[in-house]
Amino acid sequence: MAIEQITMPQLGESVTEGTIEKWLVKPGDEVKKYDTLAEVQTDKVTAELPSSFAGKIIELIANEGDTIAVGKVVCKVEIEGGAAEEKTEAPAPAETKNEESASDQSMKKRYSPAVVRMASEHDIDLNMVEGSGTSGRITRKDLQKIIDSGEMPATKPNPEIEAKPVATPEQPKVQAEPAHVKEEKTYEPTATGDIEIPVSGVRRAIAKNMVNSTQEIPHAWLMMEADVTNLVNYRDSIKGDFKKREGYNITYFAFFVKAVSQALKEFPMMNSQWQGDKIIQKKDINLSIAVATEDALFVPVIKNADDKSVKGIAKEIQELASKVRAGKLKSDDMKGGTFTVNNTGAFGSVQSMGIINHPQAAILQIESIVKRPVIMEGGMFAARDMVNLCLSIDHRILDGLVSGKFLSRVKELLEGYSKDTMSIY
Repeated sequence: MAIEQITMPQLGESVTEGTIEKWLVKPGDEVKKYDTLAEVQTDKVTAELPSSFAGKIIELIANEGDTIAVGKVVCKVEIEGGAAEEKTEAPAPAETKNEESASDQSMKKRYSPAVVRMASEHDIDLNMVEGSGTSGRITRKDLQKIIDSGEMPATKPNPEIEAKPVATPEQPKVQAEPAHVKEEKTYEPTATGDIEIPVSGVRRAIAKNMVNSTQEIPHAWLMMEADVTNLVNYRDSIKGDFKKREGYNITYFAFFVKAVSQALKEFPMMNSQWQGDKIIQKKDINLSIAVATEDALFVPVIKNADDKSVKGIAKEIQELASKVRAGKLKSDDMKGGTFTVNNTGAFGSVQSMGIINHPQAAILQIESIVKRPVIMEGGMFAARDMVNLCLSIDHRILDGLVSGKFLSRVKELLEGYSKDTMSIY
């Protein structure tokens, strides 16, 4: 028999750690290669942790709620065959109840971000919590148990303080505020009839990513209006036959994605990322698109969008959206995005400012197409189909000049699309 280790995999571009949301196996379980061992949450996606071997689970190193760095061991599997190198260790010297090894103490101090956040929100002193995890490590379950009981652990007496004279009644004690309460968050009390909705792993990841983006990226915004009357007429004239022939819809959004991918080829600086002391201009044009479910927002990626026809883009949009709503989206489907296009117009929005999908340089919001009167050449009024294009940019990378030229080019392309100027194939 041989012992193999399962490590935390790289679950996305720029992902450095993952949180074990739920173990699907326990010690003693037999698993096959590629069987799912656990559900893992990152700041980008909820993914499955597959087994790299067939064998028997002998130890779960990480606990549910633990955040583990990429490459670190999460569990061990015993497999048949191979030269297992079994180490026989002499029994450790007997220890007193009050003694703990240095390694145990080190593990106890390694709090996961989820544990730190939870402790801060509920004013729990982590020094006072007995952990049930590996080597006494504190898990979210430990904190939830304390919260549910309503009995918060008392502050541990400090021997050095006890050695000092006790304050007299005329000198009332003032308890020092724990360090983690310095930035205490206060919330409105729950009233009768209020509904408490637990924050899901996906929603926590979205929140973390949005906070990181707004705190790190200096956002700037600009908007242009485009007359897409010819595009609307063209799409409406072919949508029926297209659905019968291809089996899926040809949407306005596919035309917008096509225009954006073409403009990015002409203005490659828009397709960049900030990396500290340098800016990386990405070669591939991989467009992230936002797809919403009832309680979450996912951002799958159309790879090499500039190489695809409108029909090819429409097909990929339909396939990615179907994966999201069926819960079958994989981490690979969300990797490598270089620019985001968001179809906010699908909800009737006419103007919005998007938060940039870090580490990208920009996000374009496509608003609702609205028919309204427009002054044409010669001073005549006409009913036209108009749409607002709202661009958010990372001002560290992009300035108004290149951003304005890019957005003007997207507008020009959209206004030029018609049955006489383009083919969807």
